[in-house]
This record gives sequence, structure tokens and C-alpha cells, in this order.
Amino acid sequence: MRRAVFGFVLAVLGMTASGSQAETAPVYSILSFDQLNGWAEDDHDAALQVFRNTCQDIDAPDWRALCAAATEMSDGKTFFELLFRPVLISDGGEGLFTGYFEPELDGARRPDGRYRFPVYRMPREARGRQWLSRRDILTSGVMQGRGLEIAWVDDPVELFFLQIQGSGRIKLPDGSYIRVGYGGKNGHPYRSVGQEMVRRGIYQPHQVSAQMIKNWVRRNPVDGQELLFHNPSYVFFREVNQVPAHKGPLGAMNRSITTMRSIAVDPAFTTLGAPVWIEKGGKEPLNRLMIAQDTGSAIKGAQRADIFFGTGDQAGREAGRLKDPGRMVVLMPIQRAYALLPEGVQ
Repeated sequence: MRRAVFGFVLAVLGMTASGSQAETAPVYSILSFDQLNGWAEDDHDAALQVFRNTCQDIDAPDWRALCAAATEMSDGKTFFELLFRPVLISDGGEGLFTGYFEPELDGARRPDGRYRFPVYRMPREARGRQWLSRRDILTSGVMQGRGLEIAWVDDPVELFFLQIQGSGRIKLPDGSYIRVGYGGKNGHPYRSVGQEMVRRGIYQPHQVSAQMIKNWVRRNPVDGQELLFHNPSYVFFREVNQVPAHKGPLGAMNRSITTMRSIAVDPAFTTLGAPVWIEKGGKEPLNRLMIAQDTGSAIKGAQRADIFFGTGDQAGREAGRLKDPGRMVVLMPIQRAYALLPEGVQ
């Protein structure tokens, strides 16, 4: 299961998404499919395939019936229009879309001159308590000689950001992969290195990004290491063997998520596994049927979502640029949708 760290750039910079918190009781409005911008042009069959991946895990009789129907029907557009109704959920917060991705690092099973930075499993004595800080873990020698290394990677800065993201993939020299997931942490609170750079006067707030932080640390290796030590939190990993390398990482439903079809949502408003129509604004508008298969600590509110962009550097760059307004409309089983309306409205 992916660690809940979403709105990746927001988390790196220690920022929050304004307007994402629920301010009023939710208001439900049933729409027609004709009111969904771009609905007719989407690839509904692709969305149906992703829906099938997790619908069996929704523990409710009406959803189970829909999941059974999903295995029998091949026309995605007919399936969604026949068995669902679009529901706009408003909670007083503005719509906001951000992006996340799965990092990919270069590494090896054994250390050498290039691969020198270990990816650690969680020590037994660190479980369930506040343990050593990041600085102490990396400088005291407490981790050495214990067989806790999953792999060694070639870049300590990328490893730092892997810990922020919480999961990722390590590419080995022979072209194979190790997928790692969140295995626990040392119990110290996360402190933003981006905010610390602003406090020190290195950058102005509008200049700080994940890539800017990486570049500065690499140009200033001594001061850069001290900057990373500013964050005492340290994340340990576990090897995720059940997910093939060609599939996406595990989401909150413990199933692989799909590039540009899976989103993270606030489960207080949106059922995990539900189809969600998104209308993202910004420079590159996107109207698409997604499946809510993940969650995240920065994803709060009925109109807040994080789009999964895939694996690797390009996905990371695209996800990092995304911070756009819009709206999301949840597709619900018909009876469930109408049951949400006040009496007399139906």
C-alpha cells in the first residue's frame, strides 16, 4: 500500500491546498451525463477495465452487483450510463487537482563504487516508537552489518525524495526491477526542506520546487547534506514482490493503480473504487473518467483529487507541474445516488 503523501510538490514545500478542507455540510446534486463536459469523447472501455481491477473490493451489495455486471458487459459507455448517475458533491471547498507519481531510481542488490546509498528495511527496535533521527540513522553506524539493506542506489538526493513519496521502483543493472513500498518510519515529524531554504534566504517561496532542491543539494554537497538533515523524519521500506514491474504501484485498495486513470480522493466523500468524472482546467484541460483507487494525507475535501501520472522522471515532472482548478463528479449506483437527495427533491 502506498504511503499517504500526496500533492507531491505541496508536501515537499510544506504547503497546504487552500480551500480543500470541508467548510460546510456536503450538498449533493444529481447531474445528467450530458452535463459532463467531454463525456461522449472519452475512452469509457479503458475506464471500465480499470474499474474492474478494484470493484470487487467495495464491500456493499449494490456495488457488488455492479461489479458482477462489469465482468459481463463490454461496452463501457453503456455500462456507466445504464447503471450509474453522476453526483456532484459540494462541501464549500474549491476544486483542486494535483499530481503524483512513482519515482524510479538506479540501484543494485550489492554495493559498489557507484551504488553506495542503502535503501533500508525497518529495524525491529524502531517499531511503534520515536527512534533515532535521520542524522543519527545515517551517521552513527547503527544500521551497518545487520542485513537491513534492500538495495543500494546511486543518488542520495533521489533516495531522500523517494522517502517523501513513500514508494517507488529501483532499476537494476540487468534491466530488472525491485519495487519498494512504505515500511514504516522513525517517528519524527516531517520538516520541509523547501521551507527551510526560504527561511535561510536561499530561494524565494515562488522559486522552490522539488527539482530546484535537488539541483542545489547536488551543487552544494556538504551544505546540501545538512539541509536534508533538517528533516529528522526517516522512512523505511519493504520489498513489494506481488506487483509485476510492468504494472503500477499499489494504491490504498492494495491493487495496482493505472497511469492517468487512477486518482487519490478523500474517502470521507468518495467511495474508494468508485468512478469519478474529472474536469480539470488550467493550461492543459483534461476531461476524463477516472477510478478512485488511492488516498492521501493532503487530499481533503469533496472537490480534491490527485492524478497518478505513472513511473519515472517524466511522470514526476508532469505531476510536479500540476496544480489546477476544476470539478469532479462521482458516479454512484442509481439508488444510492437518489438516496442522498433531501426528501421532496427526488
